[in-house]
Amino acid sequence: MRRRRRPDSRLALSRPPPGAKTSNTNRLLAALPPDDYARIAPLFDHIPLKLKQIIHRAGDPVSHIYFPGSGFCSVLSVLEDGKMVEVATVGREGMIGASAVLRGRAAEPSVTMVQAATPVCYRITTDEFCNEMNRRGAFSVLLARYAHAYFGFVMQSTVCNAVHTIEQRLARWLLTAQDRVDQNDFPLTQEFVAMMLGTTRPTVTVVAGTLQRAGLITYRHGHLTILDREGLEQASCECYRVAAALLDSVTTTTDDGQSTDGHRRRD
Repeated sequence: MRRRRRPDSRLALSRPPPGAKTSNTNRLLAALPPDDYARIAPLFDHIPLKLKQIIHRAGDPVSHIYFPGSGFCSVLSVLEDGKMVEVATVGREGMIGASAVLRGRAAEPSVTMVQAATPVCYRITTDEFCNEMNRRGAFSVLLARYAHAYFGFVMQSTVCNAVHTIEQRLARWLLTAQDRVDQNDFPLTQEFVAMMLGTTRPTVTVVAGTLQRAGLITYRHGHLTILDREGLEQASCECYRVAAALLDSVTTTTDDGQSTDGHRRRD
């Protein structure tokens, strides 16, 4: 009989009682068939994620997989000089630790940091995650589909960073962030925007000022508000639409291409 792990006393953990009917705000878990979700729900810890909290560190084994209920995290590549550049974001549409779908507990190649806090994140050990993947059931099919979409999202972001302007890239990132937090305003420091864009703080000041003068955003003292989403979409590039559609397809279509009752991003 497998021994259950001891909860980490440093975190505020809670588990739903076995068989409890839980309303899950993570779209991947919510897309599971009811019987499958009821079976795996007791395997998850419920924890809060705090702003700038490090979830995974580069080079460390992936011990847990995270399914945010709201907010989002940034996946960052680390250079030899310690500089970090964002390569992807993950929110309630996905999972943190997608590499575990392919490589289990192998070392994480990147850093994952919380960019928008959430009071609820669903956490499962990598061992339990892999056991569920090995069942080759609905959970495995859904998560494999997400992993495929996630890596496509990363590739689209790579293309965007290579060929599109900083203004377009910032507009794309803000639209994606708004989709994840489902509100028009959120904290955002110049330091992080520079990390996200792979640029400097003075450049961030110029770019944010351009969007602000166009009436699309306001940005003061590390707090950003989106004023005109339609205008921001026009200022962005096609990468936002392509990436959003790719991630939406995980829970809105089945393997045979048929539509489901999953959540779609806002128009």
